[in-house]
Amino acid sequence: MAIILPITLTSAGAAALINTWLAVRAGQSRSAIGGALGDGGNARVLARSRAHANFAEYTPFVLILIGLIELAEGSSLWLWAASAIYLAARLLHPFGTEGIIKQGRFISTIVSLLALLGLGLYAISLPYRVKPLPQGIEAPLPKG
Repeated sequence: MAIILPITLTSAGAAALINTWLAVRAGQSRSAIGGALGDGGNARVLARSRAHANFAEYTPFVLILIGLIELAEGSSLWLWAASAIYLAARLLHPFGTEGIIKQGRFISTIVSLLALLGLGLYAISLPYRVKPLPQGIEAPLPKG
């Protein structure tokens, strides 16, 4: 029997699309200045490259935590919300790094850190919140 983790699968799929968009944006801006390695001293290339790298730095941890929490607890409204808010904040970040949305980078950074902190603390607490079965009752074995 396959284990389906709808929140994790949806979040990972959305993250893959965002990552692709960020990579294309960074590549296009780099190509526009002659394909320089690094940022070539260009502020726009630097901003887009950092937005892409920043996404790649935070998102794996968030996705792993979402997956493990979903596996341990199952689907929940708060986990859907945490995922959606995190991904929305990550969409805001590149516009903030380029100065298009004035506080975008700041808001995205705060939301990302809070999501990572909240998910991390919740994950740490999970093993200690599980209530043992009463004496003499055994957990059912998975079918398959």
